[in-house]
Amino acid sequence: MKHPTVYLIAGALALLASQVHAWGNHTIPTYRALEQMPELVKAAPVKVETLDSFLKAQEKAVEALLRSQEDWAIANIENYPRRPDALRFTANAQRGDEARRLAFLMALRVAPDSRFALYYQPDPAKVLPAGAGPMSFAQVNTLPEPVKHNYRFLALRPGDLVAPLVVVASAADEPDYGLDINCWSDSPSDWGKVYNFGKLPFGNPALPYSTQAPFHMGFFHESDVLYKAAPFIKRTYPLLRSYQFWSLAALAFRSGHPYWGWRFAGISLHYLQDLSQPYHARLAPGVSTAKLLSDSILAMAGVSGFKDDTIVLLSNRHLVVDKYQNALTFAGSFDPKVDSLERALADSSRDATYPAWSDRYVRDVVTRQSFEQAQRLSEIVAASLPPRLVNDPGFDLGAQGNAIDLVKVVSEGDPQAKVRLDHAISELLANFGAHTRNEIRSILQASGRP
Repeated sequence: MKHPTVYLIAGALALLASQVHAWGNHTIPTYRALEQMPELVKAAPVKVETLDSFLKAQEKAVEALLRSQEDWAIANIENYPRRPDALRFTANAQRGDEARRLAFLMALRVAPDSRFALYYQPDPAKVLPAGAGPMSFAQVNTLPEPVKHNYRFLALRPGDLVAPLVVVASAADEPDYGLDINCWSDSPSDWGKVYNFGKLPFGNPALPYSTQAPFHMGFFHESDVLYKAAPFIKRTYPLLRSYQFWSLAALAFRSGHPYWGWRFAGISLHYLQDLSQPYHARLAPGVSTAKLLSDSILAMAGVSGFKDDTIVLLSNRHLVVDKYQNALTFAGSFDPKVDSLERALADSSRDATYPAWSDRYVRDVVTRQSFEQAQRLSEIVAASLPPRLVNDPGFDLGAQGNAIDLVKVVSEGDPQAKVRLDHAISELLANFGAHTRNEIRSILQASGRP
């Protein structure tokens, strides 16, 4: 018989998995975090090239790197499901570009229909360049276009020169464009059947966003009681994705492909940035293990209301953090009066206060910090917004809140509550910015670039 806590945890994660986009559009805060970083400010424009061009030129080096990535994952990731030998990437100069790309993506065990289009998201704080060619959402993203969003995609062509900041900031949002969709054995895809990740550990395999959640969330610091009750929470793999694209970025720089160095760096950043959101690093902020257990016991006895209420409250508070931050950061790109989050993202004063970068940095520094900040964040969110949004389980913000302007709601409420919430979000984004810059430095150091 399963431990009773497993039912509440599974239910909570099933709902949260459908809302897995930590921070919303990563591109905007990444622009703000990196726009004053000397390594980006002084970097020369890079020449755009296709993924096929990079893979064809560096096929043998990519073969060796992907082999070393597998060795690293076996040694460093708990409960790692080994890549099947049939998916190993082997250099073959005789095959065509499409076959080579497919072999590469399947060796990484990402969705092989991922676009990897030549595009960028312009900085909303800058004037749009003359003659910029727009791209549709579907040209960049394999997932359905949201009803409301602040994405804007412009086309690049091979040979174009583009600023590294534009490349890395745009790519920081790319893993949310379908890269990690349907990679499980119970997914409605051909590739999920052969990747050996097993069944989706939590969430609904029929919902695309649910299937990417275990690659974007990591619960590494929970209690032994929770791990025993719900061992499936250990089957999350953001550390794998972070390292795969971190090492690809270093290889691209070393081998003279700086466009893909910055592009892969941005993709790797996404997973670190996701884990800097406390709701992606702690199972149930604001809910004790004792309450998880009691709610689940009652649910097993047929009284499911307490369990359902807990799940909705967790979801609502998670969404408030993401939606409020995303709206403020976007607004701050246009209005100098809304600049507290921008200052926090750009503040490099704490960068050197963290441990030196290592293979354990994302797990032991980023997620540990997020885990420890989660409880306080939950308390602030619960106390800073109207009770209907964060304390009323009868209201589902995910299903009913599309028309709610959270910035307006907070601004019209208690001024001191707004100060507390803004300070909490600024603290999180200061962490986001520092970790983002530290990872960029680590990639440049690993690649031998100044």
